[in-house]
Amino acid sequence: MYHTWMRYFTPNPVHHRLGLVCLGVGLQHGALPTVGPRTLDHHVAIVISAGRGWCTTPDGRRHPVTAPALLWITPGVVHHYGADPGTGWDESFVDFTGPAAATYTELGYIEPDRPVVPLADTGPARAAVGRIARAARRGNPLLEVETSAAVHELLVALRRGRADADADGDPVLTALARDAFLPLSVAEHAARHGMTPAELRTAVRRGAGCSPKDYLLGIRLGRAKELLAGTELPVAAVARRVGYDDPAYFSRLFTRRVGTAPIRFRDRQAHQVPGGWATEIPDPNDPPLVSGWSGA
Repeated sequence: MYHTWMRYFTPNPVHHRLGLVCLGVGLQHGALPTVGPRTLDHHVAIVISAGRGWCTTPDGRRHPVTAPALLWITPGVVHHYGADPGTGWDESFVDFTGPAAATYTELGYIEPDRPVVPLADTGPARAAVGRIARAARRGNPLLEVETSAAVHELLVALRRGRADADADGDPVLTALARDAFLPLSVAEHAARHGMTPAELRTAVRRGAGCSPKDYLLGIRLGRAKELLAGTELPVAAVARRVGYDDPAYFSRLFTRRVGTAPIRFRDRQAHQVPGGWATEIPDPNDPPLVSGWSGA
């Protein structure tokens, strides 16, 4: 016995230019029928919130699936899965496609090489699916745009809900960010985590969509921008604070990556940004005010 609700729709070419479009949504539970083997020409995210079952990967191996978990169905890849007939499972699914899916894959939000992803929390993802289901009501004039926005939200929720990420995100990325200003090579960063450089590259690529070097550089330059905009430290002192002993090298690197020299960046911020730099995130219910600034 099983219960199912699903709806499918066809966005037009204009809506496809939103980057991601939703093609269908469904909510099912119970001893659901086996799916496949089959291939699709689009992505499907299947959130398993209760129960257990199995899936078969293209190499023919059968893997157990225990909730909470995510099943990724990717275009052109054979998939075959089913709920345990004794326990069944609760699933919600979203079919989607669009050019932005390639970017989400590159950033590690969609993982074709991990068809089964353990989740720590399915609540936010199920809430996003629920918004898609509500938007899918008959005659909704905002259907395509509303569901497209919710697919973006769903991918973020699934990335944040992965079991291998803590509350602040991926633990490897969190540790790299903490150590970003130390004078360490990528190999030395890897050794601190008990990893080979290749393993570190794979972990960072999966979590941030870039190399460890670029990830560390982004953090260093972000902090440099804060110091240049919010303090009067000399450029050489800013360079040392973010891990560069050679201020000339720092200036060349900053100019190449940011598009303007550090001193010119500071100049521009002084004219464009009201207020100063703070160490605390302001309370959104009680934002700080800049006296005498009209916003013009």
